[in-house]
Amino acid sequence: MQYRINHPISTQPFLIQPNSPSMASMALVQFPFFLNASKSTTISPNTLSPSTKPSRFQISSRRESFLDLTPTSKPELLNIDLRRHDSSCRKEYGMVVIGGGPAGLRLAERVSLHGVDVCCIDPSPLSGWPNNYGSWVDEFESMGLEDCLDKTWPMTYVIIDEQRRKYLDRPYGRVGRKVLKTKLMERCLSQGVRFHTAKAWKVVHEEFSSIVQCSDGCDVKASLVVDASGFSSALLDYDVRRGQQQRGYQIAHGILAEVEEHPFDLDKMLLMDWRDSHMGNEPYLRPANNKLPTFLYAMPLSHNLIFLEETSLVSRPVLSYAEIKKRMVARLRHLGIKVKQVLEDEKCLIPMGGPLPIIPQSVVGAGGTAGLVHPSTGYLVARALATASVMADSIVECLGSIRMVRGSHLHRRVWSSLWPLQRKLEREFYCFGMETLLKLDLQGTRSFFDAFFDLDPNYWHGFLSSRLSLEELAMLSLSLFGHASNPSKLDIVSKCPIPLAKMMGKLALASIYLHPSPQTPSQPQQSLLNFKSTESFLDLTPTSKPDLLNIDLRRHDSSCRKEYGMVVIGGGPAGLRLAERVSLHGVDVCCIDPSPLSVWPNNHGSWVDEFESMGLEDCLDKTWPMTYVIIDEQRRKYLDRPYGRVGRTAG
Repeated sequence: MQYRINHPISTQPFLIQPNSPSMASMALVQFPFFLNASKSTTISPNTLSPSTKPSRFQISSRRESFLDLTPTSKPELLNIDLRRHDSSCRKEYGMVVIGGGPAGLRLAERVSLHGVDVCCIDPSPLSGWPNNYGSWVDEFESMGLEDCLDKTWPMTYVIIDEQRRKYLDRPYGRVGRKVLKTKLMERCLSQGVRFHTAKAWKVVHEEFSSIVQCSDGCDVKASLVVDASGFSSALLDYDVRRGQQQRGYQIAHGILAEVEEHPFDLDKMLLMDWRDSHMGNEPYLRPANNKLPTFLYAMPLSHNLIFLEETSLVSRPVLSYAEIKKRMVARLRHLGIKVKQVLEDEKCLIPMGGPLPIIPQSVVGAGGTAGLVHPSTGYLVARALATASVMADSIVECLGSIRMVRGSHLHRRVWSSLWPLQRKLEREFYCFGMETLLKLDLQGTRSFFDAFFDLDPNYWHGFLSSRLSLEELAMLSLSLFGHASNPSKLDIVSKCPIPLAKMMGKLALASIYLHPSPQTPSQPQQSLLNFKSTESFLDLTPTSKPDLLNIDLRRHDSSCRKEYGMVVIGGGPAGLRLAERVSLHGVDVCCIDPSPLSVWPNNHGSWVDEFESMGLEDCLDKTWPMTYVIIDEQRRKYLDRPYGRVGRTAG
């Protein structure tokens, strides 16, 4: 048996075998208004439900439930003349994109703008995207795509409970799927992009190019292959080493419906409704909802047309799909919403968090394939569109240069533009947010969002849009804790120490990769450019050898059962400084490091006043009274702030 799932970021589905690694790797945690699965999605209830027992909830009449209504809308094809790939010729493209969703088409459009030959492979390139997408208006405005929003609301709001509401002064929009796809397709075609109607089965790699083998027997060759086909692609390898965190799951059921009437303001978009008063008439639903709560999301389009979705924010394992539908029926009945006609329905299953693809590798990911889904909110579409521009700059720099960069160096550069270390570290923080939400019940979830939306708008705007730095994320955490109620603080302190410890451990591990050990002569530094040169310093082998400090250590006695006040893992600047300051006050400290006497391999620079404020100015072995920045050939900026080079063996 196989399950077919259509991806929100692609029109190309993937198949999952039950009990396979692909099935085990799937998960989702998203606000449902960010991503939704296709109305054509088919998912066996046995896959999602922990039990196959008959439901205790019975729908007594066809007139009482929207679940018995068949969606009336039919898929439409875009009326566009495609430039087709000619399989009879042996053309080699600069880039092949697999998948014609928002991420794939945006990347093809941005890369082809600079003259790179691009081919897009999709089984149905003219089909409309089946999913409803929502986005903050400012995100689309920043990309010049605000005309692709077919409905906007000047305000959003969150209903915490019967007494509390949060009104958010940030406009929200519904993406016009046909308008956006038409715009991207027309730009692609005007810039020479060709399309091939097929599924990509396999990618065969050569030294400087790759061949995509398609379902119709056609081979398409390119310098770079980008997979934008959706989550958990079979063409990418994912990093399941080092105990990567598990995925979370989000599940939702949504309908675009014609109703007799609804109670929502037309000028406001309902982001989340956490009320459970609708369970008064269905009391058997309440215990499960208290443990794993769901909320309603609503886009009122007119007095009798509305998009509604009931969503489980995050669970592990996934909440039963049947349970979601029961709760939605009870909620709409309580609100007095009578559905006359279902135009579209959506069954949403989104993987969230979990391992990233192995970086680098020969196929580059984009959109959901690359792990771009926000691990604790579920935003993807706007970020996938924006990130495509960043990737395109890197691709064009390599494929459009005089000395063309191809092969492994090309793959490394593009992956690095997609997932620089800073982004990976920020993602660990967002994954911690997901793990925190997994620990909260209904009351804890309400308290969390009550505090979250009381934050400075710059914080919650930035968090939901994935644009906060690590420092800003740390400040957000402190502010959120300060705004939280006492019970909510107790929840965080008592339920989240393990996720917090895991996050800190991964941040520490990432910092080790940021400061790697020097390479030995048997592992010479490789040039990022694929050309030989006798004129380049890159061909020279470093002459210095690693030094050991001449210090007698006090060793830990492993034969005794001593308990320390603190153990520090790592003998870098942060670890040793912490050990020094804590031991100053009489606390027993042990520092664990694989080579504690090795000199730190990296050169560190710092502003002199920073070291002076800590009494460490004598540890700077060279200082300069002035620094400067060269902007271009004509402009320089001279900065009256002394700078120093840290003496790694000093102090």
